[in-house]
Amino acid sequence: MTRYIFITGGVVSSLGKGLASAALGALLQARGFTVRLRKLDPYLNVDPGTMSPYQHGEVYVTDDGAETDLDLGHYERFTGVASRQSDNVTTGRIYQTILTKERRGDYLGGTVQVIPHVTDAIKEFVTADTGACDFVLCEIGGTVGDIESLPFLEAIRQLGNELGQDQAIYVHLTLVPFIPSAGELKTKPTQHSVKELRSIGIQPNILLCRCDREVPESERRKIALFCNVRPEAVIQALDVPSIYEVPLRYHAEGFDRQILKAFRIENAPEPDLTRWKQICARVAAPEGEVTVAVVGKYTGMKDAYKSLAEALTHGGIANNVRVNLEWIESEVFEAESAVQHLEHVHGILVPGGFGKRGSEGKIKAVSFARERRVPYFGICFGMQMAVVEAARNLAGIPDASSSEFGATPEPVVGLMTEWLQGNQVQTRSSEGDLGGTMRLGAYSAKLKAGSKVAEIYGSEWITERHRHRYEVNNAYVKRLEQRGLIFSGMSPDGVLPEIVEIPDHPWFVGVQYHPELKSKPFEPHPLFASFIKATVEQSRLV
Repeated sequence: MTRYIFITGGVVSSLGKGLASAALGALLQARGFTVRLRKLDPYLNVDPGTMSPYQHGEVYVTDDGAETDLDLGHYERFTGVASRQSDNVTTGRIYQTILTKERRGDYLGGTVQVIPHVTDAIKEFVTADTGACDFVLCEIGGTVGDIESLPFLEAIRQLGNELGQDQAIYVHLTLVPFIPSAGELKTKPTQHSVKELRSIGIQPNILLCRCDREVPESERRKIALFCNVRPEAVIQALDVPSIYEVPLRYHAEGFDRQILKAFRIENAPEPDLTRWKQICARVAAPEGEVTVAVVGKYTGMKDAYKSLAEALTHGGIANNVRVNLEWIESEVFEAESAVQHLEHVHGILVPGGFGKRGSEGKIKAVSFARERRVPYFGICFGMQMAVVEAARNLAGIPDASSSEFGATPEPVVGLMTEWLQGNQVQTRSSEGDLGGTMRLGAYSAKLKAGSKVAEIYGSEWITERHRHRYEVNNAYVKRLEQRGLIFSGMSPDGVLPEIVEIPDHPWFVGVQYHPELKSKPFEPHPLFASFIKATVEQSRLV
């Protein structure tokens, strides 16, 4: 029997529902249960693929090519369970599905309404494609009281009635703020949030209270009394130095025990948290530290690079060092010398991005890394800019550029209109919609025998996740290889360049895909582990 845990949030946004869901999933896994995590997003976009990183943050991509919410990245990193397209849905996609059915005549002329049609579609999403897992953790985005989330809350209310308490419970995440001028923690925001939730028919079983200090027992009893929950089901969620401490702290507070008690599950095995303790020990007491410059165009919004930052941390865990990140807006290099910003760093990473803005600054960062022999890691757009830099400064093609930036006589990066995915031919057009027209999801690549990346992966065949619209132009491969830039990874048909490297450089690798999406704290991605190892060696030279 699959049991459902619905996680809602109140008071304010950004309290960490995604992290709470991921940590709870990890705790249940540590007790021997199987889990699946899902996210319901109330916004009207069909998916986050066309949303600005400044508004939405990172777009997380699954193996089956879905552009999803960044919380799915937390889910995968904490549980190791690969997310699928069926694990994230938006109001936009729900309505798109319903309206397609209405136009097709599936409702036989009936009036289409929020109840039952929209709520039924949401319930169908929540309960479909779960397999035989023990628990489905379903996070509802937004905050209780938002008009957009009402259909989702109504749907999970109905599911709670239909499934019964032995199969569905509710966890509500709230804020218990400290008011410095009064010197007090305030429980009233939590009381009002639960009151709002109960007004639409949902009684939370467990309250998870975010706070920056201990909540006294008297205040917990007060919250329990006013919110109609047991005192032991009021769980404090204290701020922690590292997100990887969250499962340990939640267990210490009894969160997972209260979940099992709510489901009336007895005699469950105690969780094995050994690997989480090991990870936290390495994060808390590293043997050294390195500095990596991330030269991007969305550095004002750190969530735009969430998986990237975590993957670099994982690389640090693998090498037992702390990785200090310096976020540098690439446009600064278009007005200032790269030297003053980069001469002290031990590694340079240029991540993905779209559009011309900041591209010349990224190219200057590549030049600095190549000429100064500083470890360089280019991801997606970062690989493309490495190829453009090599074409200009090694192969003598001064007009080398990307057709993404406009017409160019030397398009070393261009729009591919046709490629293979498995046995299927995929096509796209420069005139098509932006949403869903990229090369998305898992693709295979063949690595060149004896190359650095083949050594790093320990294999000549890999599968990695992609999210991009433009590709390196295969017509320039031979000219660039003659000048020292080796194309060490290609698509199985040999048409699409996937990886470049410079063999006589300490560490210079560019990849067309996004390896950060598959990195986990207990299983760091080999490229990040190798890159950070190279920065450790570089730190001994600086």
